[in-house]
Amino acid sequence: MAEELGLELVEVNPRAAPPVCKIMDFGKFKYETSKKEKASRKHQSTIVLKEIKLRPKTDDHDFDFKVKHIRRFLSEGNKCKLVVVFRGREIVHPEMGQQMLDQVLKAVNDIAMVEQRAMMEGRRMVMTIGPRGGVIRAGGPAPTAVGPAAVPSSGARLGPPVAGGASGAAPAAAPTAPAPAASAPPAASAPPAASAAPAPAPAAKPPVTAPTPAAKPASEPAKPLGKS
Repeated sequence: MAEELGLELVEVNPRAAPPVCKIMDFGKFKYETSKKEKASRKHQSTIVLKEIKLRPKTDDHDFDFKVKHIRRFLSEGNKCKLVVVFRGREIVHPEMGQQMLDQVLKAVNDIAMVEQRAMMEGRRMVMTIGPRGGVIRAGGPAPTAVGPAAVPSSGARLGPPVAGGASGAAPAAAPTAPAPAASAPPAASAPPAASAAPAPAPAAKPPVTAPTPAAKPASEPAKPLGKS
């Protein structure tokens, strides 16, 4: 029957009595099966356990750096294994390691939850945390902070609509005048024009004439030009 239809006879269950067989297009069946497997792997998320090592006396800068990595791991849907390593005589003060783990948990409490409480493993104190349900989706993107400084991506202006404008168009921003320099002193206020009296004009001086030399009398005898 399979040869007459141009198909293959496929044995489905060889252990049944009698064995179960099916007439089908085996090439098409394999193609559809591989397509379904690819689709299932595409939507499947893999959770990885990340390990973060700490010390009872971790510096503030290193602590902030490690907390930043923990938040990134949790935002990607992974779990974090916090390990506090004790060295030398630090093992006699396990409460210091517990304080360090509590400090980390307080810093990521908004997106993390405790899956395994702190417990001692030799000279190490171990605690496991995972992403909080409902806040971070497993394998999803990192959450974005929303605050008063957030600006919409479309660039629309936040506020009441302007009368006479289009309903979907953002109003044009009015040009703003440059702010005056802080170091410039305030300008002195000018006196009103009505109170300003014109200054009196100076009195004209009489013209000055040069004195003329007095004329010599005509009766004076003329002196000779030669030797006396």
